[in-house]
Amino acid sequence: MQCYLVGGAVRDKLLGYPFHERDWVVVGSTPEEMLSAGFKPVGRDFPVFLHPKTNEEYALARIERKSGRGYHGFTFQSSPDVTLEQDLSRRDLTINAIAQDNDGNLVDPYGGQRDITERLLRHVAPAFAEDPLRVLRVARFAARYHHLEFRIAPETLALMRNIVDAGEMEFLVAERVWKETERALGERDPHIYFQALQDCGALLRLCPELDKNSQSLMDLARCAQQMDSLAIRFAVLCATLDKKTLLNFCERIKAPNDFRELALLCIEQAATISVCSDPITAMNVLQKTDALRRPERFELLLKSCAALLIPTRQILRLQAALVAAVAVTAEPLVQRGFSGKALGEQLQHERLTAIQIHWNG
Repeated sequence: MQCYLVGGAVRDKLLGYPFHERDWVVVGSTPEEMLSAGFKPVGRDFPVFLHPKTNEEYALARIERKSGRGYHGFTFQSSPDVTLEQDLSRRDLTINAIAQDNDGNLVDPYGGQRDITERLLRHVAPAFAEDPLRVLRVARFAARYHHLEFRIAPETLALMRNIVDAGEMEFLVAERVWKETERALGERDPHIYFQALQDCGALLRLCPELDKNSQSLMDLARCAQQMDSLAIRFAVLCATLDKKTLLNFCERIKAPNDFRELALLCIEQAATISVCSDPITAMNVLQKTDALRRPERFELLLKSCAALLIPTRQILRLQAALVAAVAVTAEPLVQRGFSGKALGEQLQHERLTAIQIHWNG
């Protein structure tokens, strides 16, 4: 049994880039031997085990063959005869196909170190074209390393276009598309993910609402320099869409409810917030956004508006309006004898009065 560190940990160590997980490939072993050594099985499609002490993933070296359409259309073979080079050959990019042994020596049969030096995202083998998920992964790596001046190799971009043209993207399940997109939203330059997908034609197939939408990508690029929240970044990305288009988009890619809700609020309220000039309008915004019951979401909305270049004065006014309105509670009014409809009307009146007092403060 020989164990090699592989993938992101090796790549990012060579780049001087931070990493938090380590993955291992095991050559010359069997599931039975792994179990007898105390490893815990976790893989369903192929043998993956957790180390008994570190809890890191150890996968048996394997080869794969295309057996159908889409991401799941593969069969895997794992045996002690599979070599490290064979295992590395099935990986997507050369920079991800570098291994390191226990003595720190690098095994790099496909030129990953060269491509790190040349800042290239290059596929390992023609079999790259068999997996449509790799289109999304390459786009995500382009977003992650854009600030390091990485670019997609022309021949790899051509293969990505071939995958799209072959109709393979239609076989990706929505949940997998969202998972890659969500991870891309967390990268330093998330707009590059969508730009790369546009360059190979995949954005038109997966997210036609955003294809050729340069304003959305510009907004996202600016937002990413200011906001770390993925929900805010998504809301800003979708701010140019109309309500119906947004809802269809979110349903198709299975965006989580909190992402969809914030994006919808941004579409519905950003224009009003940008011109809000009186306490009555401010009170209406608080009511329509359910700000008194969900102040954390309202704060995310205001941050989204700030990222869309809505004036700071408007943001501060609405923050102050919320503080003033929240301070007015129903209990004193109940003690004064208000109830039912009258209680609601008086509570509304006193909250509006509180907002008016602080409006020009």
